[in-house]
Amino acid sequence: MPSLQEMFDVSGKSVIVTGGASGLGRAYAEIMAENRARVCIFDIDQEGIDRTVDAIASGRGEVRGQRVDVSDREAMADAFDRVAERNGSIDIVFANAGIDAGPGFLTPEGERNPDGAIDAMDDSHWDKVIAVNLTGVYTTIKNAARHMKKTGGGRIIVTSSVAAQINEAIVGTPYMPAKAGVDHLVRNTAMELGLFGIHVNCMSPGPFMTNIAGGRLKNPADRKAFEEQSLIGRIGDPDDVKGLALYLASPASSYVTGAQFVIDGGSMLRIK
Repeated sequence: MPSLQEMFDVSGKSVIVTGGASGLGRAYAEIMAENRARVCIFDIDQEGIDRTVDAIASGRGEVRGQRVDVSDREAMADAFDRVAERNGSIDIVFANAGIDAGPGFLTPEGERNPDGAIDAMDDSHWDKVIAVNLTGVYTTIKNAARHMKKTGGGRIIVTSSVAAQINEAIVGTPYMPAKAGVDHLVRNTAMELGLFGIHVNCMSPGPFMTNIAGGRLKNPADRKAFEEQSLIGRIGDPDDVKGLALYLASPASSYVTGAQFVIDGGSMLRIK
């Protein structure tokens, strides 16, 4: 029987985290580096990359950063190739990058919000949300699979959302179909890639205190609306995802693929 340390051992593994400069992505990068993995953060925010790399490195974790837009397919392929060349493999990938979809058609107080109405939506906004939140995940999985097939397998962990499974009137309309597409993509690629030793799973967070939506949960009205959904009376902190992230990245989850793990403080139970 493997020891507990062996079950959760990711030391020396080559890890990529998209959207790793802040929020949940930063938490993934931290827990991987703390457990002696070799981490590379992809993000579009260079200042955020620098801050996160400096913070993790000060704790003696191994981490690098690269400015990459996940909606740029050519840049993503090149970035993956660089990590594989430097580390010799790509073993664990967190497909995490995502953007806010703007206001929903209702305010947190339940009033109609004209700015969030579907007939008022700018088409370019829809296109951008789908490009980052869905197509960006596709591009990440595609490049991860391309490299993992060469080395006999790996782990792909995707950040989805409870918004894939419920309706959110105060969240911008493009967000839900993008995340629903992510859920289907995870299941389908898990079916395809399992025989290559590649495990594909996703985490479905509820409301977390991150920078998405411009940090909208720092607004008391928005925060209260989401806190009231939680069965434990609070929204999530990025540290709350670290245990699950390590489990899905490590040998402890060796018989798990195509699964979706809801981490939302029980919010979905109250909503249903």
